Amino acid sequence: MSSDRRTPAKPARGTRFRQWWARARSPGHERNTLELIGKSSLAATLSWFVGHDVLDGESPAFAPFSAVLVIQVTVYQSLLQSLRYVGAVCSGVAVQAVLALLTGPDLVTFVLVALITMAIGRWRRLAEQGSQVVTGAFFAFATYAAAGESTERLAQLGEIVLLVAIGCTIGVAVNVVLLPPMRYRGVEHGVRALAHALCHLLDDVRPALHEHDLSEERTRHWRSRVAQLQGLVDQARSALRTAVEARHLNPLRMLPSYRHPEFSGYRQVLDALERVTHQVASLTRTLEQWPGSEVGQECDAFLHDYAELLAALGTIAEQLSRLDEQQLPHQSRELCRAADAAQEKRRRLVDRAESTDLALGDPSRPYGILLAEGVRLMDEAQHTCNVLRHTVDRAGKHGRTPADTTAA
Repeated sequence: MSSDRRTPAKPARGTRFRQWWARARSPGHERNTLELIGKSSLAATLSWFVGHDVLDGESPAFAPFSAVLVIQVTVYQSLLQSLRYVGAVCSGVAVQAVLALLTGPDLVTFVLVALITMAIGRWRRLAEQGSQVVTGAFFAFATYAAAGESTERLAQLGEIVLLVAIGCTIGVAVNVVLLPPMRYRGVEHGVRALAHALCHLLDDVRPALHEHDLSEERTRHWRSRVAQLQGLVDQARSALRTAVEARHLNPLRMLPSYRHPEFSGYRQVLDALERVTHQVASLTRTLEQWPGSEVGQECDAFLHDYAELLAALGTIAEQLSRLDEQQLPHQSRELCRAADAAQEKRRRLVDRAESTDLALGDPSRPYGILLAEGVRLMDEAQHTCNVLRHTVDRAGKHGRTPADTTAA
C-alpha cells in the first residue's frame, strides 16, 4: 500500500564524518578523543621501538602495552596509574620469582602464585590496577617456565619489569609533553547542561499551573524528568573532579602567559543547582499528589502566582545555561537583575497567599508546602547569583579577570 509519508533519510557516512570532524576542531569530547588516540599511538610506537629495536627484548610488547595503559585524561592520573601499574607488575613478578626458585615452575607453584597474587591484587591502593598483579605473575610464570637456566630465567623476569617501566615512562612523558590535558571546559558544559534541563522543566510546569492542569500523566512525566536530573549532576561533578585534578603536575600551569578560562564558583554553583534539583523533585511530588478537591478562585490565583515565580526562576536557569566565563562580568549583572525580579515575584506570591483564606499552615494541604519550596528555590537562585558576583568582585580586586581565578 502506497503512503505519502517519507522516512527521513539518514545522513551519508561522509556527511556524518564531516560533522564529527567539524566538532573535533573545537574543544570538546571529539577533540579529546583524537588527542588520546594520537598520544596513545605515538607512545606505543616509541615504546615498541625501544623495546624491540633498541633493547632487542624477548617480549617487547610489554612496553607499548604499558604505554597505552597509562595515557589518561589528566597528567596526574597518568603518573598515578603508572606507579600503580609498575607496582602491581613488580609484585606479581616478585611473587612468581620467589616461589618458582623455591619449588620450581610446576602446577603446585602456579596454584600458589595465583592465590597469593589474587590476594595482593585486592589491595585497595592498587585500585583498578590490582588485576595487573595476577597478569604480571602469569606472564612471568610462562616466561620463566619457557626459559632454560636459572640465570636466563631471572634475566627474562628482569626484562619484563624493565619493559614495563620503559613503557610507563614513555607514556607519561608523551602525555606531559604533547598537549598536556586541561579539562576545564567540561565543567562549564556540565553546569550548562544541568541548568538547561532545569529551565526546560520549569518552563513545562509553568503553563500547567496557569491552566490548573495537574493531570496524572503530566505530573508523572515531570517526576520522570526530575529523576534524570541526578545523572546530569553526577556528570557535572565528575567533570569538576577531572578539571581540578588536571591542574596537578600539569606543566602548562608554569607558563606565565597561560590563562585558561575558569572561575572559582564552579563547586558552589553546582552545589546550589543540585539542591535545586532536590527542591524541584519535592515540588513536582506535591503537584503529583494535588487533591482534586483543591479548586476555586483563590486556588487558581495561587497557582497563577506560583507559575509567575517559576517563570522568573526559569529565566535565571536559562541564563545559567548560557554561562561563559569570559562573559562572566556581564552575565553576573544580568543574573542579579533576574534574581531581583524573581524576588519580587516571590514577595507577591507570599503576600497574596497570606491575604487569602487558603490553609497555609495545614500540612495536609499543598499550599504551605509549595510556598516553602518556592522560598527555598528562590534562596538557592539568589545564592548562585551572589556566588558569581563575588567571583567577579574578587577577580577585580586582585587585578585579574574572572577567567584567571582558579577553581575552588
